[in-house]
Amino acid sequence: MSDIRLAAPDPAAFRYAVYACSSKIDLSIPPDPAVALFDHKGIAESFGRLMWPSTFEVVDLMETAR
Repeated sequence: MSDIRLAAPDPAAFRYAVYACSSKIDLSIPPDPAVALFDHKGIAESFGRLMWPSTFEVVDLMETAR
């Protein structure tokens, strides 16, 4: 990182992944990659509702790792 005022992100801090789920409306065949990561579930859900109101899904990465 070139700007010393920016802290390096810790990937472990981002627990919630937002998926657009285009496969739910037959727009993609392979599994969709996560489009955003968040540390708070509410913010992840707000982002998903704003971007893809009827197809998004929020996944708790800590729950799926168990």
